[in-house]
Amino acid sequence: MRRDGEVDEAMVGAVRAFGRFYTRQIGLLEEGLHRSAFSLTEARVLYELAHRDGLTASVLGQDLGLDAGYLSRLLKRFETQGLVTRRPAAGDGRRQVLALTAAGQAAFAPLDAASRAEIGALLERLSAADRAALVGAMARVRRLLGDPSGELAEGAAVLRGLRPGDVGWITHRQGVLYAAEHGFDIRFEALVAEILAGFVRDFDPARAGAWIAQREGEQGPEILGSVFLAPASEGAAKLRLLYVEPAARGLGLGRRLTEACIAGARERGYRQLTLWTNDVLTAARRIYAQAGFRLVESAPHHSFGQDLMGETWVLDL
Repeated sequence: MRRDGEVDEAMVGAVRAFGRFYTRQIGLLEEGLHRSAFSLTEARVLYELAHRDGLTASVLGQDLGLDAGYLSRLLKRFETQGLVTRRPAAGDGRRQVLALTAAGQAAFAPLDAASRAEIGALLERLSAADRAALVGAMARVRRLLGDPSGELAEGAAVLRGLRPGDVGWITHRQGVLYAAEHGFDIRFEALVAEILAGFVRDFDPARAGAWIAQREGEQGPEILGSVFLAPASEGAAKLRLLYVEPAARGLGLGRRLTEACIAGARERGYRQLTLWTNDVLTAARRIYAQAGFRLVESAPHHSFGQDLMGETWVLDL
């Protein structure tokens, strides 16, 4: 009789079978990843260097579980090819910080694009409900196997439409977060409540949209962020109230929400998308600039108990 907690051979076989199935699905058995000149390990190193600043070889090797000698040879080859540079770390010349060169970025770009296209094609075969179920199951696998980043991996959040209860929750969270992070007083929460009340009252799906980022947590669904699209004029719309929960930042969720809003504006036939923000919201401003918005106007104002610099940004669609 098998004791409780003992691993049985059928379970081992099932996990191995899944590994064989999934590696075939995403092309990991090919000689070069995505028909490139790079192996899976080489592509992963390029990925880390493309998405993380200030990496040293020791940190990179530790995070990826790579042998130090193997990683050293790989990095030297990348340096010889002009893909990677090393420079002394600020304040500690003994540490060498790695970075991709322009050639390295150019080499990584088609790998990244091919990976996105391949996974996109895989997901296109599924219904929206099945996509959400798949992503949620993957996040749960990561959590069960001890990966803390699996809790809030970028793909662990799905974007859905507005549901009852969302307006009150988002108003509450934005009031709390902006007070804690920027010192905004309760008048900011009142503004959020006013904007959302008007959004719901005048909602027309042909002209407006809402994207709520949600993941399945141990205690049920959790909202991680949101963004709203509201009409401004016949040909222009506004991106409003973008926010991401602190625990979910740095994972690309703000970018995903912004891209969803931009795509929603295009689908509805708008020619221009505008937004108003404040210069203290540096992370959001960076997302807007990367998405192609341009800053067209700045003006000082005193609001929510703070002296602020308000900004208008515009994206031509």
